This record gives sequence, structure tokens and C-alpha cells, in this order.
Amino acid sequence: MGFPVTYYCPHCEALVELERDGYLADKAVTPFPFEGWSYASPDEPFEDRDDVDGVEFVCGEDGTLKTDEEGCGETFYLSFVKFDEGEEVDPRKPSERVAIADEGPQSTRGPSGPSGPSGPSGSGGFW
Repeated sequence: MGFPVTYYCPHCEALVELERDGYLADKAVTPFPFEGWSYASPDEPFEDRDDVDGVEFVCGEDGTLKTDEEGCGETFYLSFVKFDEGEEVDPRKPSERVAIADEGPQSTRGPSGPSGPSGPSGSGGFW
């Protein structure tokens, strides 16, 4: 048995409604998809599928608006809680590590400024 669950569009705050099973494991509603998550449209089965990690809405165009508003036509995403090897996946963590460089700069001092009237070392004053 399903229950109506409502969500706000993060772009225009229109209210959408989705028929859901009794158990909810919602992570977030965002204007962008999470990296590595896969999304189904609201009219596709999504509750018990291992290959679906959320629902992709198109505000006002997918038939889910709860009110008589028109919606903004923007895409937004309902992401479910996702697990990998028993641990909850944090969508904010990058999926791979990137090494920028082996060694840092030898000095953190920036370039020297322009030479003044008394030369590059100058006296530090305005005389």
C-alpha cells in the first residue's frame, strides 16, 4: 500500500506529490543529481529496484504537481539513502582521490613588486 508524500521544488517551491511505500529512506531533494546516483522518472517503478537511487522530477511537466500551480519546468532530484558495503554513502565525498602534486612550492613568497625610485629593496617610504 502506498502513501502520498510531498516534496518542494528547490527552484520555485512548487509542491509535488509522489506515491511511496510505507518505508522511506530519503536523503535529499536537490536541484542537481548526486554523482554516481541513478534516477528514475516518477511514473517508473523505483521503490524496490537496486539500480535506482532516486527520482528525477521535471517541475510541472511530469504530472506530479499537487496544486494548480504551473511549475517552473526545471529538473530536480529526490535522492534516497544509498549504502555501499554496509556503510551509508556520503554524496559530498568525491568518488576518487586526485593527487595534485608530489611536492609543494619551495617558498610561499609571491613575486616581488615593481622597482621603486630607490630600487627593488627600497626604504619602504614615500619620500
